[in-house]
Amino acid sequence: MFPRPLTPLAAPKGAEPLGRTPRRAPLSRARAGLGGPPLLLPSMLMFAVIVASSGLLLMIERGILSEMKPLPQHPSSHKGAAWRGTAPKPGGLSLDAGDSDLQVREDVRNRTLRAVCGQPGMPRDPWDLPVGQRRTLLRHILVSDRYRFLYCYVPKVACSNWKRVLKVLAGVLDNVDVRLKMDHRSDLVFLADLRPEEIRYRLQHYFKFLFVRDPLERLLSAYRNKFGEIREYQQRYGAEIVRRYRAGAGPSPAGDDVTFPEFLRYLVDEDPEHMNEHWMPVYHLCQPCAVHYDFVGSYERLEADANQVLEWVRAPPHVRFPARQAWYRPASPESLHYHLCNVPRALLQDVLPKYILDFSLFAYPLPNVTREACHQ
Repeated sequence: MFPRPLTPLAAPKGAEPLGRTPRRAPLSRARAGLGGPPLLLPSMLMFAVIVASSGLLLMIERGILSEMKPLPQHPSSHKGAAWRGTAPKPGGLSLDAGDSDLQVREDVRNRTLRAVCGQPGMPRDPWDLPVGQRRTLLRHILVSDRYRFLYCYVPKVACSNWKRVLKVLAGVLDNVDVRLKMDHRSDLVFLADLRPEEIRYRLQHYFKFLFVRDPLERLLSAYRNKFGEIREYQQRYGAEIVRRYRAGAGPSPAGDDVTFPEFLRYLVDEDPEHMNEHWMPVYHLCQPCAVHYDFVGSYERLEADANQVLEWVRAPPHVRFPARQAWYRPASPESLHYHLCNVPRALLQDVLPKYILDFSLFAYPLPNVTREACHQ
């Protein structure tokens, strides 16, 4: 049994309650070209949100909302965290008494996944999904027929490096250290490229995995990259965000100075199913109820989990996951904490319901943005 449902953003004991901001009008389809107005969640998905929130309450009741430490970058005695408690082969998961944080996360993941996906009306395979959702899913699952695995890629969770690995396994690249700009389409096979019977066979017989990341840390990474470095995103999304959410903005803003709160306000008014893939919730990208993944790795344990997957799929010994470049500075828990402490608390309360299933299914704690935490 799950404990009573939790509201989308419940403050830790002793924290002041969060207020709410008035609902803003969504960006128009004609002006933004970014999808239609937000739709009400179907009743079953609303139930899923309630159950997912209950999973978060379990974490709070165990005292780990604001005290949970990040997962270790280099595990000691175990090599990976198997999804749903099943390792692809014997010996994949062995938790010590000292791995209590990881054990709790696994417990929450498994409980919540079973509760959400086991409800009547929830999808059991991709053909239970509406056409648009199925199209999104199949376009995000990469296929390796040689090594018999499927990988659902999530932007801003090391997906470029995984695509590089797939190209090495396919013999397109000599090694993962080849210096070239990543082409995210060529020399890759997506489930969407195959016929329905070929898709069904691979979903039934291939090893399936994905990698996840703290939802808000992923959003911060997307914000810094797309609005700080990519002109295409500044022109397509940034200019419209500034016009819509910044008082006194001119008719033709450059879009290269979008603030993080402005970006979050934009997300509040977006329908998750029509978001850009770089900030679409993982639940909608990879549909963990419709696809029964064998393993879910985490960005916090990226190298260890990735190499464990390569071992499970019997990749050649010389194929390894690319090491992080020395110059790369990813969004960190510290930088995320700084940004969140400068976001209106009511705005956070509006954003978090969009990602509540990602928080709960993948066992990430809600942010601690109490006054005490932000002044430490």
